[in-house]
Amino acid sequence: MTGSAPPDDQGIERLLPTSGSLARGVTSTVPGTIVAKSVDGGITVGPRAGRTILFGRNVHEVHVCVGGDDRRVSRQHGTLISDGDGWALRNAGRSPLRLPGRLVFPNEQPYPMTPGYTPVFVPGSHGREHLLEIFVVGPAGDRPPAQHNGITIAPALWPLTSDERLALVVLGQRYLMHEPNPQPLTWQQTAEQLAELQPTAGWTAKRVEHLVAKVRGQLSKAGVAGLVREEVTGPLGNSLNHNLLTELVASTTLVPPDLHRLERR
Repeated sequence: MTGSAPPDDQGIERLLPTSGSLARGVTSTVPGTIVAKSVDGGITVGPRAGRTILFGRNVHEVHVCVGGDDRRVSRQHGTLISDGDGWALRNAGRSPLRLPGRLVFPNEQPYPMTPGYTPVFVPGSHGREHLLEIFVVGPAGDRPPAQHNGITIAPALWPLTSDERLALVVLGQRYLMHEPNPQPLTWQQTAEQLAELQPTAGWTAKRVEHLVAKVRGQLSKAGVAGLVREEVTGPLGNSLNHNLLTELVASTTLVPPDLHRLERR
């Protein structure tokens, strides 16, 4: 199929690479609608029996380009197939796709996508993983009930400086990759990777430790539990940083697309 255009382009709404993470939801409320996005852009597509969305390395053959600069990613690595109501993921590449809690192998039966947000990691070369975000609108349209008189809830996102965000993405990259039982990197591992990303920024293990401790203190004062020594029983270990990263990911302050910050410009 080299050089061929992806089929069935009608009814597809294109998303720019600069559009936000799907982890924070989508605008469509039509049940069965799917939104798929990578760092190179994406699409919104309504449900229709037999409709197929292609993703992979060759931008000319797919609807969503994933890993365009990585030859370990297949030119057409996978498909999303609609039965008219929901969608299923099929691996058409040469290496398994990683979803939270499971792998989808080549030529395996299509895996049904659950409503809501699912990050799909496509393995690449030298340990790289390329993120394909998927959001399927549920049968109720994922529209919450009216809360006209409800108490206003403060925004869940925690403010971070650019240095704090970069350091925390490096420290907590295993959480953003949805690895099972993730743990933070060590201060030294984090500092070494930051120094590779920003050779002239003066990153050291002590600087990372002080920066992260500052963020923990700010969130602790705002009411987040488990971020100070007095609140953790038993051996301390990585508990404080684990609790911090869990909160930042759960609040979508840090989201899988932040992993692009780990690539040198």
